[in-house]
Amino acid sequence: MDLINVKVEVPEGTNVIIGQTHFIKTVEDIYEAIVNTSPSIKFGIAFNEASGPCLVRKDGNDNELVKLACDTALKIGAGHIFVVYIKEGFPINIIPAIKDVREVVNIYCATANPLEVVVAESEQGRGIMGVIDGFPPKGVETDGDIKKRIELLQKFGYKR
Repeated sequence: MDLINVKVEVPEGTNVIIGQTHFIKTVEDIYEAIVNTSPSIKFGIAFNEASGPCLVRKDGNDNELVKLACDTALKIGAGHIFVVYIKEGFPINIIPAIKDVREVVNIYCATANPLEVVVAESEQGRGIMGVIDGFPPKGVETDGDIKKRIELLQKFGYKR
């Protein structure tokens, strides 16, 4: 078995969500979960089918994000994974709805950071082992850092 690091493109102004699922209906159900939660969000979905024709299934309301999701799903190459790219919204607003989709088994990440997906490859195929999301810590926050964090959360409307 070989381990491969797959670098995932995360363009400025987008977030990516990567997870594991198990059924062809995933694309439709994730689509509905997103639009029912946040109708104005722009998104693209790709799902790697793991049996039958083994196609990358796709949907979304933004052609550029759909293409990006498909390219990323192909690059990762693991079966039964999904990739969602979003813009004009945040993962925190749609993750609970995605987690509630019956086919969704796991979510590996939801990020706008530089991202690598650690993939194991065997004779049978590929599987996601984990992700490397962003960079390692540089220290512990100070009182000034806490103030900046709270101000940022207030700017986004998450804190009074």
